[in-house]
Amino acid sequence: MQIREIFAADQVGFPVLSTLIFLPLAWAILVLAIGDEKRARWTALTGALIELFLSLFVLARFTPGTPDVQFAERRAWMPTLGASYHVGVDGMSVLFLPVASMLTVLVLVASWHDVKTRARGFCASLLALSAIVVGIYSSLDLVLFFVFWEASLVPIYFLVSLWGVGPERRYAATKFVLTMLAASGPLLLGIVLLAVAGRQSPADPYTFDWLVLRARPVPAAIGPIVFFTMLTGFAVKGPFVPLHTWMPTMLRECPVGIGVLLTGLKLGSYGVLRFLVPLLPEATAHYAWLLGAVGATGIVYGALVALVQPNLRRMLSFACLSHVGIVLLGISSGKAEGLTGAVLAMLNLGLSATGLFFLTGFLQSRVGSSEVSALGGVAQKAPRAAVMFLLLSLAGIGVPGTSGFPGEHLVLLSAYETSLPRLGLALLGTILGAAYVLRVFEQVFLGPVTRPRVAAMKDLRPLEWGVVGCLAILVLVVGLYPRPLLAVVGPSAEALARPVPSVVAGHP
Repeated sequence: MQIREIFAADQVGFPVLSTLIFLPLAWAILVLAIGDEKRARWTALTGALIELFLSLFVLARFTPGTPDVQFAERRAWMPTLGASYHVGVDGMSVLFLPVASMLTVLVLVASWHDVKTRARGFCASLLALSAIVVGIYSSLDLVLFFVFWEASLVPIYFLVSLWGVGPERRYAATKFVLTMLAASGPLLLGIVLLAVAGRQSPADPYTFDWLVLRARPVPAAIGPIVFFTMLTGFAVKGPFVPLHTWMPTMLRECPVGIGVLLTGLKLGSYGVLRFLVPLLPEATAHYAWLLGAVGATGIVYGALVALVQPNLRRMLSFACLSHVGIVLLGISSGKAEGLTGAVLAMLNLGLSATGLFFLTGFLQSRVGSSEVSALGGVAQKAPRAAVMFLLLSLAGIGVPGTSGFPGEHLVLLSAYETSLPRLGLALLGTILGAAYVLRVFEQVFLGPVTRPRVAAMKDLRPLEWGVVGCLAILVLVVGLYPRPLLAVVGPSAEALARPVPSVVAGHP
């Protein structure tokens, strides 16, 4: 299928995606220039709300039912290298723009009373990260994508090292950055090899344009090399098992806001969907068994480790590892249902997992610890927090009526059609997921109150209630009526799946 572009000038009359990318950067500079901390917070929140409004405007003007790239913008950037400023969104990416913008708003609101020092720097760094994430989701040039990919490390490093909550926050930030930089080498190598392999003849210019490369077949001899080099970069960021060692420390030490973004925005999984599947369909199909095996292993391993974690933050980190396995399992099917389910599963992480991380941060701010042993009987003192934790946990394990069900159902359906062993592992992971959810809920929220800090605990404050309540409403709306999301994602998933299923079906 020929994928055409619908330019922003024809669709809305102005470069809306560039506005989404560069407005938060300009707003971050404005926030730093404001001397008063309170005014800086309000200014940052205003900018984040404008960003959210624009992302919702893009979603509202997006035309469903087509795999075409919409709101496209092209500008010459580095023509001698074949790189251009090329942005646009389709059904696989457009939904992530409002999710990322919404999470930025919620993080600013949730940190209103918790970030007491250098608030201007915190708000500016968060706005900069929001801009970079939008750039990652909308980039259609691989060099541009790589620039945004690397740029995300700068605000994350400062947000964790300066506003982290644990004694090892600087170690966690340094380990994260060094790990990501090490993974960037293979990713960049794969991007360069892809551009080289995409030329029809030695006289052809290099190009890193996603649409052009999608129409050029990669030689069979170099396809696996490009696949594994790029996959390495995405797998570390994902993270995928077994390249996840940075994640538990990072999520234990980072501020709530960064934990929310790391758990809710799975950029590594998005990289696989955006670049490996469409640009390397033969290699992706040939090694789909490997993606499926890693995904199924991650589902079971993450759930098993989450089941025995004594710390809420670490439990959530391994639960997210299990959820990433669901995404990979959907991608490995090579079917439209699996790819659609993978996108919906990633969106569910942006709602349920982030809500749980918010709640964990709220509890930690009250008792001074995220250890399960420091809690117990919380439902007696904070019943609203208990109800929200249970609802979001049920969404995390895909209970019908919640946002986790549509994506997980589609992934399991695609696994049934392609690999019964992987389906069995996924079902085992689902059972284990229910086990760790019930275990944590019983130990944290039920039983008698035995800790003085729990006895003095207050329920969710209005700001906290608003943050978690917003996510809970979306969890129920998406779970009960997913049809609009399916109309957006489905056509793009079908266009991606066409070259793949006949090869994938032969693997166990």
